[in-house]
Amino acid sequence: MGSKSKLSIALIAIVLSAVAASAKPEPAFASRGMLVGMYDPSQSFSAPSRSFATFANLRVQVLRMDLLWGQIVAPKKPAHPGDPADPAYHWGPYDDFVRNAAKNHIQVLFTIYGTPGWANGGNKPNRAPKQMSNLRLFASAAAKRYSGSYKPADATTLPAVRKWMAWNEPNSPVFLRPQWQILGPHRIVPVAARTYAQICTAVWAGVHSTHLKETVACGGTDPHGNNRARGSRPSIAPLTFLAALKRYGLSGRHFDVYAHHPYYSRPNESPTTMPKSKTAVTLANINVLIKQLTRQYGHKTLWITEYGYQTRPPDRHFGVSWAKQAKYLSQAYSIARRNPRIGLMTWFLLRDEKRLAGWQSGLETYGGKKKPAYYAFRRLRH
Repeated sequence: MGSKSKLSIALIAIVLSAVAASAKPEPAFASRGMLVGMYDPSQSFSAPSRSFATFANLRVQVLRMDLLWGQIVAPKKPAHPGDPADPAYHWGPYDDFVRNAAKNHIQVLFTIYGTPGWANGGNKPNRAPKQMSNLRLFASAAAKRYSGSYKPADATTLPAVRKWMAWNEPNSPVFLRPQWQILGPHRIVPVAARTYAQICTAVWAGVHSTHLKETVACGGTDPHGNNRARGSRPSIAPLTFLAALKRYGLSGRHFDVYAHHPYYSRPNESPTTMPKSKTAVTLANINVLIKQLTRQYGHKTLWITEYGYQTRPPDRHFGVSWAKQAKYLSQAYSIARRNPRIGLMTWFLLRDEKRLAGWQSGLETYGGKKKPAYYAFRRLRH
């Protein structure tokens, strides 16, 4: 979501310079094989020893991480972009991350995001590459490095990564610009969907160039697009975006699962509260998205690659009480697990951000105090 948009980027400097117990468990039907995930790009890098011990204690099955193409990995143009050994690539933090995950028996979901300036004409990372072949080759290099058989020159063989995602919230201008193109007083075009259809295809093709059994997710959509081409923050509603992907030629052969982030819209909404906005897709009306996905692409699995409730304290505006966060976490996972189309649900975050303007949905406070939701998460069925 927009208010957390700078979280991963803010952590680059760190990377480079260096009522819970009583919450009711899910009922017996929750034994279906939905994976339980977590997404905290900050703590995984800044405090790996502590964080991975906590992930293991929480029984996390999948860790999502942003694989930042331009900000860390390839700030300079590689001479051989499809070769993971090219000296322009700086994989170090990610090598450590996958090793830590493997030691703790946790799967990794890499989200490829962020175009380097050399690939998009010197623009910010939320601009698409001028040539999608550059993105495809980077995805190929990443998949080769984390194929499970790649051995760097000075280290042991790296663990395998089999889960990938193309970009993050491409229907939001925070992560992909431009969103709309105005061609006339009565004609607007959702160009972000057209661009993203190419991004998704490029990442899928690059990852699958290894011919291994990877799963590539496309979508990862923001739940609250406004379908306004004008204004300070024009964005595309998730259902409009999905329909446009089909219209702009995204083939069902070029992605394996679809992903969405069904956050609540207001702090007075529980996971079962239907959104007031007709353009929003939250957990309460997630079947609307699944129905459209089925109509366009058949019975593909849906991954929830981001979800969470902020707490008050410290967030006075968008937070819920600590007790409600724990209750809503258990309820949300139960709802998702009952849905046969949902294969993964990922909570954001492990620990609150320090900045009050940031994101405060952690299972722990910034100072490390466990909230009731910590124990609720730990009690989730697997």
